[in-house]
Amino acid sequence: MHGPASPGWLLVALCAATGAYCLLRMRSSVEEQRRAAGGEALMGFGMAVMAVPAAVLAPPRWAWTAYLVVFAGAAVRALWTARRSTHHLHHLVGAFAMVYMAAAMTASPGHHMHGGHGGLAPLTGVLLLYFAGYVLWSGVRLVPVTTVTAAAGPRTVGWGDRPELARVCRLSMALAMVAMLLTL
Repeated sequence: MHGPASPGWLLVALCAATGAYCLLRMRSSVEEQRRAAGGEALMGFGMAVMAVPAAVLAPPRWAWTAYLVVFAGAAVRALWTARRSTHHLHHLVGAFAMVYMAAAMTASPGHHMHGGHGGLAPLTGVLLLYFAGYVLWSGVRLVPVTTVTAAAGPRTVGWGDRPELARVCRLSMALAMVAMLLTL
């Protein structure tokens, strides 16, 4: 992605940490949690690699095509699983945004993609609005959640089953997506 190196490395660290936590979430005992975590880990690591500052590593054009293929596959998978859960619609939008950014970089590696006079491409604007809205919506939902069993009261929840950490993970990726779309 384009932009200064220091914020780029912070974005790489945020996305890689999010992807790593999502891998931990894949150890959950809840099947739906594991499935969602796998897609989110792919997004986190994919965003981390894509956010590496271009001054440090300028990938060849074929690498952007590979991103396009991987995230198109993730979009198809999200579309397929969206039949069962509306949460996967967010995965679909995220995968589509990654396909869009990879396509933009394939078409014009090393250059800003917005045509005209520095204006914002309409699709970029729509994606920015979606992810900014998602950041605000998920930020409001960051209220600690305790799991209560019927008779025993609160119980200890493992790292992979903490709903508030999963929300923070999604919030972090949405913030990173806003940053990446702004630099496109």
